[in-house]
Amino acid sequence: MAKLASFLVVAFAVLLALAAPSLAGDPDMLQDFCVADYKSLQGPLRVNGFPCKRPENVTANDFSSNVLANPGNNPAGSAVTAANVENLPGLNTLGVSMARIDYAAWGVNPPHTHPRATEMILVLEGSLDVGFITTGNKLVARTVCKGDTFVFPRGLVHFQRNNGDTPALVISAFNSQLPGTQSIAQTLFGASPPVPNDVLARAFQIDAGLVQGIKSKFFPPN
Repeated sequence: MAKLASFLVVAFAVLLALAAPSLAGDPDMLQDFCVADYKSLQGPLRVNGFPCKRPENVTANDFSSNVLANPGNNPAGSAVTAANVENLPGLNTLGVSMARIDYAAWGVNPPHTHPRATEMILVLEGSLDVGFITTGNKLVARTVCKGDTFVFPRGLVHFQRNNGDTPALVISAFNSQLPGTQSIAQTLFGASPPVPNDVLARAFQIDAGLVQGIKSKFFPPN
């Protein structure tokens, strides 16, 4: 537990570093805090983020969450649990968020992007093969082990893979309150309405029948 606690301290230090104004992905705040008022979304008001609660209605609970306490899993072998402005209202306008990623043995976090944030990971358990692809189509990759960190630049396609037969755990920090995630496969083959088959067939240099077969994996027939 002591080792885990020390790793978490480092993770929070990483998070604070990403929150520096010169690095922030989100606009600078103009007040001490702006706790998200989710109820306001029921009305006509829309802003880049969430409107603020009245200060007299803010409590310590608005700045605390145990959402990262529990692991998860999914069919791809990894589960991402986010602590962002959508479930931690005190993050509104602060330009930071975190996530935990739990990997099953040999589990993969498939290629994806975060359009609004740079991501920095800290490996708490296990060993991962990680990498991102530059706009020049160069793969920048390496193996990271317990205690290692790795940075994925904002907007670039990246992935992680557990390279062992035991579970792995990572803490991620982002310089955005809501970094957004676009899974490459899900985005292209699971869009609604769908991307035309001939567009994907030409892009991947495969036939339209194969494209339709891949799409069926993302939208199985009822």
